[in-house]
Amino acid sequence: MKVKVKRKFLAWLGLVTLFFALPASSATKDEFILSCAPTALNGVASRHGMTVLTSVDSRNIFLVRGPAGASPTQLVDEVEADSDVGLFEPNRDVLVPESPAGLKLNQSTASVLDTLGTPSAITFFGSSVLSSYVNQPAAVLIRRAETHQFLATGVGIVAVIDTGVDPNHPVLKNSLIPGFDFTRNLPGIPSEFADLSQSTASILDQSMASILDQNTVVLLNQSTASILDQSTASILDTTQVPQAFGHGTMVAGIIHLVAPTAQIMPLKAFRADGSSNLFDILRAVYFAVDHGAKVINMSFSFAGPSEELMRAMNFASERGVVCVSSTGNLGKETLAFPASFQNVLGVASTNNLDVRSTFSNFGAALADMAAPGEAIISTFPGKHYAAAWGTSFSTPFVSGAVALLVQAKPTIDPKDVYGSLSHTKKLNSTEMGWGRLDVYRAVAHKVKILPPGAPAP
Repeated sequence: MKVKVKRKFLAWLGLVTLFFALPASSATKDEFILSCAPTALNGVASRHGMTVLTSVDSRNIFLVRGPAGASPTQLVDEVEADSDVGLFEPNRDVLVPESPAGLKLNQSTASVLDTLGTPSAITFFGSSVLSSYVNQPAAVLIRRAETHQFLATGVGIVAVIDTGVDPNHPVLKNSLIPGFDFTRNLPGIPSEFADLSQSTASILDQSMASILDQNTVVLLNQSTASILDQSTASILDTTQVPQAFGHGTMVAGIIHLVAPTAQIMPLKAFRADGSSNLFDILRAVYFAVDHGAKVINMSFSFAGPSEELMRAMNFASERGVVCVSSTGNLGKETLAFPASFQNVLGVASTNNLDVRSTFSNFGAALADMAAPGEAIISTFPGKHYAAAWGTSFSTPFVSGAVALLVQAKPTIDPKDVYGSLSHTKKLNSTEMGWGRLDVYRAVAHKVKILPPGAPAP
């Protein structure tokens, strides 16, 4: 069981930088997150020389700018002592864990390519898809096919707080519902292509060659090998593609692989370079809850906790929303947030031999369970596919599994979800919680009475 993080410890760690030292960006420098009653807002801002910038919709949470040149630590102490203030903490930069100092491709890339020697298409829930996507080793390990055949294919809304999505990807487009782009303050389905130059987006989105005719591998960033058609590969200058471009589309593709009849709500809080900030993430969490999400997928993590984020996670859980987060990729027994919060499922990564991935963070205070996270083949912008490594890509396997459980029991609550997901493939080590995800065993536990012919859990 995950340890509870003490409030005093939270307050101290709230000023710790993320993963590695990040300089304050122009987006977050001198910015703070303030919680207070709207009637007290102007008074608080005036007393402490702050400027109100914006707010989280329908919440008493505000983004403010502190006085120029003020010491952040001193300002936090002063404002927190104000009787009209609930919480006050710095707005902080956040990076998806696979960028920019993320994983590099290694020799295992070759084994992924071997499975694509003769690429072929199959039909998967109304779409023509790459067979290696549906039948990849990770899908076999978690018993995806048996679950779909006998038990469930997923319902409800899975919110994905990430870099956006490819709205026109043929595998995903029928599963996508409107979300929001918090980087541009625009409603709708946020496109990853919006962060690219027009020429690069055109190359990726409008290539006419078929993925199934010829393929090659292009290094697009430090954690992803994209399987692109040959004409695209010959034109695309990979230096034009930002570090985390495709991250959200890949995460969405894994959720669709596990829960193909669930709906996916993309919430773009991250730019294609992998950067975001705490305030936009808070906005995305509350948007997800207010717009009917049953699951929130968070393939990112902080090194230090945030009290305001913890409150958002508790708010979501109290309203029946299951929050799922990656543990991070430092290969350490450590804390990472939101995964270490009690009301969040922390997901570590295993390889195809059910051994912890060397890059995966772990520990009793962090990881509730594990899922495959190496050489995962998923959708990539521009009608393409990609293979990637990282806890970011373990997390959506669990989010998809929650959507399967929602179908098995529509009234299921987070505590009930945890009980079902704990029916895992047990591992030799306890450093990754309950064990490795087995979706068939988890859903069969909830269904209890199996259909005729169904395999035993």
